Amino acid sequence: MARILLIEPDTVLSQIYKKALAHGGHKVIAANGAQAAVNVADSQQPDLIILELQLIEHNGIEFLYELRSYPDWQNIPVVINSFVPPTEFNDNDVFWHGLAIRAYLYKPQASLAKLLRTVRASLATAPSYKA
Repeated sequence: MARILLIEPDTVLSQIYKKALAHGGHKVIAANGAQAAVNVADSQQPDLIILELQLIEHNGIEFLYELRSYPDWQNIPVVINSFVPPTEFNDNDVFWHGLAIRAYLYKPQASLAKLLRTVRASLATAPSYKA
């Protein structure tokens, strides 16, 4: 059973994703913003993070930079599931490689089934970093 940190400010979407991921056998910890996510990641290191880039108090990019600044969090795979189109980051190698984004799903074009497949694939190919 994988521990998934779901960072989703929309409470309705959060509940939908959480239920679907839990049904897939995962333990889901939901956070609606960056600070709550940092607190959760600090207390329970997740196996995977699903991140919406449009957060309330920070943007998701700031959260990713903070996440990657901590050695214990550098290898946690991140799947972005956002309303921000990925074309905004086409020419940004730091975003794609430096932040180690596993996958990018654009919500208007991604189904729940695609999210679940992406999570499964990301967990299957994630490096082992836990002692």
